[in-house]
Amino acid sequence: MRIETTDLADVVLLVPQPFRDDRGLFTRTFDAEIFDAHLGRPGASAGFVQDSQSRSAQGVVRGMHGRSGRGEAKLVRCARGAVYDVLVDIRADSPTFGRKQGFRLDDTDFHHLYVPPGFLHGFQALSDLADVCYRIDRPHDPAEDIGVAYHDPDLAIVWPVPVTVVSSRDAAAGSWRELLRHVR
Repeated sequence: MRIETTDLADVVLLVPQPFRDDRGLFTRTFDAEIFDAHLGRPGASAGFVQDSQSRSAQGVVRGMHGRSGRGEAKLVRCARGAVYDVLVDIRADSPTFGRKQGFRLDDTDFHHLYVPPGFLHGFQALSDLADVCYRIDRPHDPAEDIGVAYHDPDLAIVWPVPVTVVSSRDAAAGSWRELLRHVR
């Protein structure tokens, strides 16, 4: 596994190195020693306390979600199919505050993202079915949930395929301008 930097401060892309042969493939999707060394924090990977998985049909958008308070760090990967994954930096003191970046995560290349606390996160399923796995460093507290509507004009996220289904919660989420009042 190698680690690549991204255009967003502190976000990294983990790039496994699959071994393919006539049986199929084998890949190590995570290596704590490499991850901790890259972050410069021995034991950082041991802080993950919860694994979750979602399954979505093509066109479904989930997001844009975040956490208030201390936020949460997570590792995100697509175990089945493909998704377009989007991050928005909401850390007021960050050099990339307000910037967004999209990533293709799929079950071919096995790339996955380290998302530090202080980001909005969402994705759209690109394949017939997509399973997204999250490794999270804090138990979920619904009282800390924050969000911005997936179609907010100020975020101007261009979803790659037509949006088919969005939860009522995500459709009714607040605006980027409302969130700015709380994070600045």
